[in-house]
Amino acid sequence: MASNQNPISAIDMLTSALRSNIIPNQEYLLQGSVIDSSAEVLHNRLRGLCDAAETGPETFHDHEMCFSLKASSPGGTPQQQQSFLLRVRRALDHPEYPWQLRYLGQPELGEKNQPTVLRSCIDIACTPNVVEFLSELGCRIEFEYVLKGYLFRKGRMKVTMSKIFRMGQAKSPDSLEAMTGSYLVELSLLAPSGQDAVADEIKVFAEQLRPLVHLEKIDYRRLQSYS
Repeated sequence: MASNQNPISAIDMLTSALRSNIIPNQEYLLQGSVIDSSAEVLHNRLRGLCDAAETGPETFHDHEMCFSLKASSPGGTPQQQQSFLLRVRRALDHPEYPWQLRYLGQPELGEKNQPTVLRSCIDIACTPNVVEFLSELGCRIEFEYVLKGYLFRKGRMKVTMSKIFRMGQAKSPDSLEAMTGSYLVELSLLAPSGQDAVADEIKVFAEQLRPLVHLEKIDYRRLQSYS
């Protein structure tokens, strides 16, 4: 006999999962950099510390675009509008992979003794027409770049070593120019809300990478004040 109850919608299920702290929607993050001449030493160190040491790390070659959408508040001036940022990433070396739409919230430094930066993070797999969709919503592209590097895993932690490239005037992934003489190193972990104890787990692992790289809690507000 068919049920008379209405099926639960995907939105209802997602909302319920978020309220129950099932979906990992908080990113704990430390960042640093290593110059090109020392990158191989750090690479070998990570390979020894992380999982799958025999097979080596995963490689990636991604194109990322950052879009902004102005969100105005009632009675606010245009200067007081806040930007809502969304990132779209595609794998250039695996065009068959889904594109990724990512929302990153404002970084929270928390208390002084909080070991990592904390920010909201939601990832969604999507189709290539996501760029057209965002443009129709009124989003505008702020910047884009290409990332090439390595991905290491240690349990549920993720470590990336990535070289950042500026796209040339042709806007082609083939016309790339390295932006710095160093690699960006990021140590992160995704977890549901309220699991702040994982920040200590990240800090302990980061200490094992010293003095090759100093992974720190970056204060983005100070960076914005210098711009």
